[in-house]
Amino acid sequence: MQTFKLTATGYNLNYLPEYIALRHGFFREQGLDVTVNIPTPWDGVLDALADGSADMALGGIWVPSMYRDKVQNYTVFAQIANRCPLAVLQRRGRDNFQLSDVTGKTVLMKSGGGASVGLFFKMLLRENAVDARSVDYIQDLDGKMLGDLFQGGMGDYFVTDYLSARVMASRNPDITIALEAVTQGEVPWSVYYRETATVTPEILDAQRRFCVALGRAIDWVLERDAETFRDELAELFPAVPVDVAVAVTNRFRQEGMWTSTTIPREAFDRWQRGLADARLVKEPLVYEALVDDGPSTTAQEQRAASKATLLPAQL
Repeated sequence: MQTFKLTATGYNLNYLPEYIALRHGFFREQGLDVTVNIPTPWDGVLDALADGSADMALGGIWVPSMYRDKVQNYTVFAQIANRCPLAVLQRRGRDNFQLSDVTGKTVLMKSGGGASVGLFFKMLLRENAVDARSVDYIQDLDGKMLGDLFQGGMGDYFVTDYLSARVMASRNPDITIALEAVTQGEVPWSVYYRETATVTPEILDAQRRFCVALGRAIDWVLERDAETFRDELAELFPAVPVDVAVAVTNRFRQEGMWTSTTIPREAFDRWQRGLADARLVKEPLVYEALVDDGPSTTAQEQRAASKATLLPAQL
């Protein structure tokens, strides 16, 4: 059994297939003893990669993108979240929300986990011909604090993670969800990466096996209504009402949050344009400059071949 240490920037429902793979032994079936550490603050994942206490990091692709050729080069080898897991909250009484409605308004955006919330929301505004500079933002406070302040009357809209948004809307009749970011197209939201200089043939093989297990877990989630594994969701997210966790999981299943471990090129290019417009990179990176999809595509081929051999026995 090979130890494969993961350092993650958080604990989120959009990482669900990874948790399923851990709970159901899918990684161990691939000869990997996967352990997970979540540092505080979140950017400790980079320290863990640097000192060798972690074999891979999980987080937003915007980090390895902005570090490329400046501080450290990282290679991304897989994704887990294929969509943005955010939501825009508004106060009840405003109907038929359009992104242009935020013009001249104040938008609260949760922080504490990096820049991705603001990066995506402002990209979405630009994509919909809304001048991001026409909006006032409050975004340097954590999500819990901003959530309390929003419910208390601060600002006009609140951008936070979808799970928290559903919980807030279920508990507060004066708050409603205006927009679900999961419906707004593909982006490689959460990815696995490692320092480029430390990638070896042994590491590539471990990454391939990791992708085999993660791909199996993605299929496991997609094949089952979340209602059938609500007990697992309750154990994984004890602070969240289980009915909300089930509803969010099913929404993610329906809207393409989880597809495969391979990053789609079009989604990659879209996010790179957003990062360039935000000045995190001088110009959009090309796919091959940041991503090695060898482990994930080989894993997909391996799993497809395995399914093909099982098919006659199932008929």
